[in-house]
Amino acid sequence: MPGKICLAVAGIGLGLIALTAAACETASGRLAPTTSTTTLMAGWERKFTLDWTVEPEPNNARRIRGHISSQFGQSVEPMRILALALDPSGAVVGRRVEWVPGGVPGLGRRSFEVPHLPAADHYLVTVWDYTILESSSPLR
Repeated sequence: MPGKICLAVAGIGLGLIALTAAACETASGRLAPTTSTTTLMAGWERKFTLDWTVEPEPNNARRIRGHISSQFGQSVEPMRILALALDPSGAVVGRRVEWVPGGVPGLGRRSFEVPHLPAADHYLVTVWDYTILESSSPLR
């Protein structure tokens, strides 16, 4: 019986190690964007709106320029935007995650750019992640 208990404890330990590794992978920002994973922040659409255009760059590349507007009363910083370049079937042919410089003020608007995307049939732009600032000044 002691052998079975040790085996069960070892199995639980390995499971916890795998779970911890997966959590650290996501926390470090290494979770790769896909057409099924387009954000780390479920519900961002209720707080922010995006408007953007695609512009040509040298070497047949594309640049996305846009603005993000906040309907949320608190500032967010840092914030990152995900841009996916998609083929006609919706498969990802290019992806980039870029910082929104200075974050977005509460109820405000900020511009962003995502350079060096491949030419594609169409594009998808989402909020990848952000941190809510509880206070814009240091605690006193």
